[in-house]
Amino acid sequence: MSRRLPRFRAPLALALGAALAVPLALTPPAAAAGTYTVTPLTFTVQAGGRSCAVDADLYRPAGVDRDHPAPAVLGTNGFGGSKSDGSTDTIGKAFAQRGYVSLVYSGLGFGRSGCLVSLDDPDIDGAAASQLVDFLGGKRAADDGTTADFVTRDAPGDPRVGMIGGSYGGAVQLATAAVDHRLDALVPMITWNDLAYALDPNNAVGATGVPGAFKWQWTNGFYLIGEGQPLLQPSLDPSRVNSLACLHFVTEACRTVHTLNSGRYPADRTAELLAFARRVSPVSYLHRVKAPTLLIQGQADTLFNLNEATATYRTLKAQGTPVKMIWQSWGHSGGISGPAAAAELDLSKGNLETSYVGRRILSWFDRHLRKQGHTDTGPAFAYHRDWIADPDRTYAGADRLPALGRTLYLSGDGRLVDHPAQVTPGRRTYTNWAIPTSHSESSLAGLLGMPDSPPRDAKGTHLAWTSAPLKRPLEVVGAPRATLRVVSPKAERTQHSGDAADQLVLFAKVYDIAPDGTRTLVRRLVAPVRVPDVTRSFTVTLPGIVHRYDTGHRLRFVIAASDDAYFGNRGIKPVTVVSGPGHTGMLRLPVAGP
Repeated sequence: MSRRLPRFRAPLALALGAALAVPLALTPPAAAAGTYTVTPLTFTVQAGGRSCAVDADLYRPAGVDRDHPAPAVLGTNGFGGSKSDGSTDTIGKAFAQRGYVSLVYSGLGFGRSGCLVSLDDPDIDGAAASQLVDFLGGKRAADDGTTADFVTRDAPGDPRVGMIGGSYGGAVQLATAAVDHRLDALVPMITWNDLAYALDPNNAVGATGVPGAFKWQWTNGFYLIGEGQPLLQPSLDPSRVNSLACLHFVTEACRTVHTLNSGRYPADRTAELLAFARRVSPVSYLHRVKAPTLLIQGQADTLFNLNEATATYRTLKAQGTPVKMIWQSWGHSGGISGPAAAAELDLSKGNLETSYVGRRILSWFDRHLRKQGHTDTGPAFAYHRDWIADPDRTYAGADRLPALGRTLYLSGDGRLVDHPAQVTPGRRTYTNWAIPTSHSESSLAGLLGMPDSPPRDAKGTHLAWTSAPLKRPLEVVGAPRATLRVVSPKAERTQHSGDAADQLVLFAKVYDIAPDGTRTLVRRLVAPVRVPDVTRSFTVTLPGIVHRYDTGHRLRFVIAASDDAYFGNRGIKPVTVVSGPGHTGMLRLPVAGP
């Protein structure tokens, strides 16, 4: 089932209107539906050297006052949205009904809030949100003099407060927690770990400093939303205008997009691009995040895939920050699907008690904001299984992510085999064309509720390896890894030109082949790779998936010369893959269960 979004800007708004299921033995907290008041407020904040107004709404539950305080929930919109988006204002309503003070606001540069769009920079967006925490802690008033002396405090000026939001409204939580340790709980949904990876991914392991393949459809879609803000939200606020060359973003963001669109990666510009994208991303400041964090990421997401949340989870866990992670069915790509989709969380509807993820969120806040130490917050890791119809069993829980438990080998005759001794020696070659010849997705189609053509690969421009029909079901949960060695004399001659755009690009992906020959590119996910050195073998981490290969189905691994959702090779670069018993490629799969 798919869902048509009401507005183009909804994609990066919190929920994308999706849903979740009901499993695991969590006891749903009792609903405390109640009345509340809503007060529009304006806060003048200092952010990035500018003074600008933040537009917010304060939701105050009935009966909450100075003598009867309540913890608070802070939330903001996704990219291009505002405090009035269906999912964002529902945060205010849903948590106020459940006894929380809620403050929802339009992020900097969106809605009626001022300042430039700065991509959730902790020193700008995080600093602005911290000033709203000051208000909740009684340290400052709104511009009209309104104060909040009815929020539970852990110390003078330190309110008991959590944050929730999705996509752009997810990363800002981590940015805020990095500069303000007063936050007590975070629930970032469908957001990024590293914008350099999200917008220009290179899935080659260890390719630090080597750019990837520009994700041009997603990136330019959001860039146009940002630069077109006066058309979406007319405003003469001078704090929202940068210059004629870069209207509403901070300058570094525009330079990054312009570099990516140029199709060139000269060393100096590439270093600047990567440095800015990572500086404003959680990857560079997670070491400062101490607030307990419930990460929620979408399996249907080609913008911010499961690898983003996995990287954040592993970093937080390694440094001792309390963290758990849920992989839900929906993300930025294509809405929701599967037999249990009707039981999924939809924040625009506020169905918290009746959805698995909703109950996990309520439990997280009960534990960390209401200090109910006995509350079970669920397993360390949970994932949605769209092949199970029973909503009480849709989610599976585990204490860790599945390991890479099965290895297949790339035989020279195009088979995926179980043992190196089964590999047939052989050489196979593909050649890219001057135009893209493979299609995985039209990135914005799913967000707009529009149909997309099936994935395809033109003959002669890709190589495929296919397993024998499976004798039993195979459940892949996590990010597969492939180790490859390619031969490309032309790429070898150009890879040291001084412009990374001359290095070889390829795209790795996995299909499910049904007994009738129907091909399914799992979640339309691909792994772009800019090969750092074609004279050496390299390993590719594919995007994480949760997928069941049924009995009789075959698994197919493909490397393609191009993908029309990305910028690919510059020039024609034939590629040969050599397979033999002593030197052949491998595909390793993270497997759940036996």
